Amino acid sequence: MPETNMLRTSNAWHLVAGILMTLLGVYVWMNPAATLVAMALYLGIVFIVVGAGYFMASFSLESGWYMLVGLLDIFVGVIFVGNLGVTAASIPVIFALWCLAVGIIQVVTAYQMSKLGASWKWTSVAGILGILFAFLILAYPSIGAFTLTALMGLYVILYGVVEIIEYFYFRKISA
Repeated sequence: MPETNMLRTSNAWHLVAGILMTLLGVYVWMNPAATLVAMALYLGIVFIVVGAGYFMASFSLESGWYMLVGLLDIFVGVIFVGNLGVTAASIPVIFALWCLAVGIIQVVTAYQMSKLGASWKWTSVAGILGILFAFLILAYPSIGAFTLTALMGLYVILYGVVEIIEYFYFRKISA
């Protein structure tokens, strides 16, 4: 019965994740400019933190390459944080690459889920949508940052809806 426990645990997570992602998508639609600036700030902070990690690891690993990557990441992070407008303008490409990566991972996960006999169709749909959004944004980068936030909000809402649908599916089969 370990599979039943796994289904119950993932079941609750699907509902929580679905609700949170749907709410996030609505927020993104309502606040596109603030969303892009916040994403730019977070991206810069992540680069700085990751760079500091590489920099610190370079001493224990005695790696000049890690030090170089760390300093480069810190430099890029400071540039991102110091130029939020420019960073926000580059977010369409960054987001497209993220959608592509997550979409591919979801399609692969759906394939693995199908081998286990679990529900895989909705995960596959979410992955394919992510890949399509990525190519749409990469094909038309001039659609603008505000249009991107509309697409991003739609994708996040659809992701949330898929999670909620999976919650009800897992609830039905684990009962």
